[in-house]
Amino acid sequence: MKFRLVVHETLPSTSSLLAELAEAGEPEGLAILAHRQTAGRGTKGRAWQSPAGNLSISILLRPNAALREAPQWALLGAVALQRAAGPRTRLKWPNDLMLDGAKAGGILTESTARPDGGIGWLSFGIGVNLAHAPTLPDRPTAALGAEPPEGFAARLLEALAHWRERRLAEGFSAIRAAWMAAGPEPGAELEVLRAGIRHTGRYEGLSEDGGLMLADARGTQVLHAGEVV
Repeated sequence: MKFRLVVHETLPSTSSLLAELAEAGEPEGLAILAHRQTAGRGTKGRAWQSPAGNLSISILLRPNAALREAPQWALLGAVALQRAAGPRTRLKWPNDLMLDGAKAGGILTESTARPDGGIGWLSFGIGVNLAHAPTLPDRPTAALGAEPPEGFAARLLEALAHWRERRLAEGFSAIRAAWMAAGPEPGAELEVLRAGIRHTGRYEGLSEDGGLMLADARGTQVLHAGEVV
């Protein structure tokens, strides 16, 4: 597929503008990049700092898929982001971009439902620290290195188109394998916060539907929501 990149100097939020256009019927493939956001949004209602020189982009898709598959598309977005960022980076479940153990980027995935249970539209709101690593109170941050955001965006959209085609041709298994190749080492001890409860265990990969598999003394549990802390 072909993406249409629209660049703004300043926006409150690329994701908010994209959602408005998606609700108005915008075809898939639109990508909105802002050199600076004044009200960027991260996951779980967090503010996302968007200084000039970093990447702030939102991308619209309309996959022919059930709404329950939206988390799998979020993992697809993470794979594309990691490929665009390069082999120095890794992934933290479900879709954080890491550099030397510090957060360098992330994805806010939003979706709507059709009456038949399918995805109406799906968006990736992606922020990547290129020139700057804003300070966060709860985790270390890192920057990949200064480059024009449009250059990174071009690689990202190319990677997203590639993995979207792989998803359509091969199913989710190709995305799952690619995510695990860039994710934690098997057997790594992980702690996941879900609904206020902490789950700890050894990482055993992703389940066939994209859940995080953790093994402990009770056996293997599969988590489909939560945040690795």
